[in-house]
Amino acid sequence: MTEPVIALRGVRAELGSRPVLRGIDLTVHRGEVVALLGANGSGKSTAVRSVIGQVPVSAGEVDLFGVPRRRFRDWARVGYVPQRTTAAGGVPATVTEVVSSGRLARTRFGLFRRADREAVRQALELVGMADRAKDSVDALSGGQHQRVLIARALAAAPELLIMDEPMAGVDLASQAILADTLRHQVSEGATVLLVLHELGPLEPLIDRAVVLRDGCVLHDGPPPKAVGQHALPGHDHVHPHAPAGTEPIRTGLLS
Repeated sequence: MTEPVIALRGVRAELGSRPVLRGIDLTVHRGEVVALLGANGSGKSTAVRSVIGQVPVSAGEVDLFGVPRRRFRDWARVGYVPQRTTAAGGVPATVTEVVSSGRLARTRFGLFRRADREAVRQALELVGMADRAKDSVDALSGGQHQRVLIARALAAAPELLIMDEPMAGVDLASQAILADTLRHQVSEGATVLLVLHELGPLEPLIDRAVVLRDGCVLHDGPPPKAVGQHALPGHDHVHPHAPAGTEPIRTGLLS
């Protein structure tokens, strides 16, 4: 098998003084769609943030495309959709401006060429937001915000797409569009790591599920059967965040 796109070996991480990851191993191979599942506080979001360098690890190793993360620089290969945030982060901007910011890693000196503009247009088409391209993001619904964030990640044509709870708080119509968008990316050969609260419409796309409990890997294999409407118990959508004043490690990714 080829070198994993993502490899975590014995990774430990803390938020403040609280252990969150307790020596997890995780591999994601090229073309795989892997879901990270678990109850609230299990370490799902911390795990993906450790992959992109927003949470420092206290022990273990993280590799991206076979390169130790501390030496990895080719962030255009990675698209990241953060958890529950607004598309412009409080800054006045149009939909096109937000999505274009995701293309900067592919430009030379920040100058957009025809290929860059076309990539932004295609990303907007994929998420069904081309008709809102000139609108302010302040005028969008929560589901539309999420679609813009995904378009921003797709604009750079990433080989690896990391998404932190992309369906959380999103209406059913947007869920269907996001599932179709992800299906297209998978058909194009993208590797995908998803943090999911429930499998929902993405279930048919999932190759493997990695279930975390208390910062440890409880299961790595076929997705577990859903319980009621949710894949796992503990679904009040309350998630741990870094303590105030914690400074994340800077990467080339937008958050």
